[in-house]
Amino acid sequence: MTNVLILTEVQEAIQQRYKQMLLERFPQLTINVVGHHTQVDPYIADTEILMCFSPPMADHVVRDAPKLKWIQALGTGVDNIVDLPSLDKEVLITNVRGIHGAPVSEATIAFMLSLARDMPRSVHAQDRSTWERWPAQLLAGKTVGILGVGLIAEYLAPLCKQFGMTVVGITGSPRPTPGFDRMAARDDLLKVVAEVDFLVVLIPMSAATQNIIGEAVFKAMKPTAYLVNVARGGVVDEPALIKALESGEIAGAGLDVFSQEPLPPDNPLWKTKGITIFPHLGGYSEGYEERAMPTLAGNMAKYLAGDLKNMVNIVRKPASW
Repeated sequence: MTNVLILTEVQEAIQQRYKQMLLERFPQLTINVVGHHTQVDPYIADTEILMCFSPPMADHVVRDAPKLKWIQALGTGVDNIVDLPSLDKEVLITNVRGIHGAPVSEATIAFMLSLARDMPRSVHAQDRSTWERWPAQLLAGKTVGILGVGLIAEYLAPLCKQFGMTVVGITGSPRPTPGFDRMAARDDLLKVVAEVDFLVVLIPMSAATQNIIGEAVFKAMKPTAYLVNVARGGVVDEPALIKALESGEIAGAGLDVFSQEPLPPDNPLWKTKGITIFPHLGGYSEGYEERAMPTLAGNMAKYLAGDLKNMVNIVRKPASW
């Protein structure tokens, strides 16, 4: 029997849905499900295949898995997986790429609308039963800079155009892309952010991008501009962001991701003026497991057939390949 461990912090019903859908296709599997890395001990020693999101991972999971051969990330990001110190070089890693365009883009639009119309102010006024009115900002006529031009950005850009926005892509490899008005090189980041009204961060987390949005970027932005981070928490220097908001260097921020998740109750981001917080909900939407299943099942079929090199979305090959 091939032992599979699913590690995900979603609701138990969704955890079991992953298991159910896989067993319907591959009844020969032995599948265990846990909701936190502290619960893996009864299963990890015999685990050959691990399915997980990157945020709940911990080094001891791979350290204590001598039979581990394949990790299927349940999201796109593989930081906190590929960089685990104890990860064996022969472990194959794949991800679920290509299903996040709609949910993450809609979350980004929600952030921009909330920031432009100051929706938190409306909620607080409602809590006080206070009739309070103010002029809303429009997205129409504004410029949005999207840092990181991948599949999600390619989905998001046309949506921004529908709102009448000018869309600028910021990427390490500038290329003409539908939905964008123009492209700029990542090396010109400070120059580009001075022009934008919204800076949307979609760049993957890596050693090269850690804290790429920091003090210099905030100083270059307009005081009326907003930051939206739907990528990874580590790409934004959070203390620098707090300082920028408190000093009025930028107008506000929408944050879906954080350097530490769950965000601790005593983290100052919770109480920093001008921040709207989503608890990593950007890609988390109804039917996610159904949208992920073609990739999961397709890769599982190839793995069980020994056809590893034709699996899709390979992000790290075994060292021996």
